[in-house]
Amino acid sequence: MILKGKKVILRPVRLSDAPRFVKWLNDPEVHKFLQTRRHLTLAFEKKWLRGALTSNANKIFAIQTLDNVHIGSTSLEINRDHDRATFGIFIGDKRYWNKGLGSEAARLIIDYGFTKLKLHRIELGVLEYNPRAIKVYRRLGFKREGIKHDFIKFRGKYFDDYHMAILDREWKKRS
Repeated sequence: MILKGKKVILRPVRLSDAPRFVKWLNDPEVHKFLQTRRHLTLAFEKKWLRGALTSNANKIFAIQTLDNVHIGSTSLEINRDHDRATFGIFIGDKRYWNKGLGSEAARLIIDYGFTKLKLHRIELGVLEYNPRAIKVYRRLGFKREGIKHDFIKFRGKYFDDYHMAILDREWKKRS
């Protein structure tokens, strides 16, 4: 499955993407916005990707520019029992930050989740010190539902994680 936008293409993740993921996920400027932080090895990432690619509960896409540069990934971790998914995204290639590519990738996968996968709810967690992402999620229609206080420790200080979600009927009103 390939999803095309005006700025990005979402394509299936491949094992050959693993070295870029390792580079990005080991970069403190990138992983400070993610909830998992540990030193990744190429072997670990390849093993994780193999499992993720065979899972029916995950829809993982590489984010690629129109000129075929792989810049990040986005995913939906699906719970079919309740027709909901947890959304995730990151732009690992910092040269492409603040260009609207992540916003478009998010819009594409969320629309895919509601229109093609027939999900009822998509939710996410975002760290309080990521105002750029919070702004994008609000623009997409996500609403804050709760806070996990002191959820993550970063540079010796604790930070909250905001829980946000959007329902299919809310997405349809916006589209």
